[in-house]
Amino acid sequence: MKNSISFSSTMDNISLVENFVDNFSTKYDICPELYGNISISAVEACTNAIIHGNKSDSTKKVSLDFELEDKVLTLIISDEGEGFDYTNIPDPTSKENIEKINGRGIFLIQQLSDSTEFLNNGSIIKIKFNL
Repeated sequence: MKNSISFSSTMDNISLVENFVDNFSTKYDICPELYGNISISAVEACTNAIIHGNKSDSTKKVSLDFELEDKVLTLIISDEGEGFDYTNIPDPTSKENIEKINGRGIFLIQQLSDSTEFLNNGSIIKIKFNL
């Protein structure tokens, strides 16, 4: 089963992501224990795609795909940016970064999901949850 949305790169559209996760979770009876992890991961990944990937350029799109197969939920978020060096992400828990207000999204996604994979030079992130 696959569901998708695409939207312009404005932060106002994060509410679309939240509604999409809510509807998908209800439709496919996602357990409440995982709902929060899925929702936070989707919002963080889409926020990164809007701000960092597409540089908040409203003419560029972000896509969010949900795929459910064999009790594995996969979120695929893609943007139209050039990507980034996902092998060199600063640790937000280190002493020099602990008080910074940014830089926690990918860390959160990796902690909340069962696996995270970057594709297309980082402009696509695949996030998996074992249901």
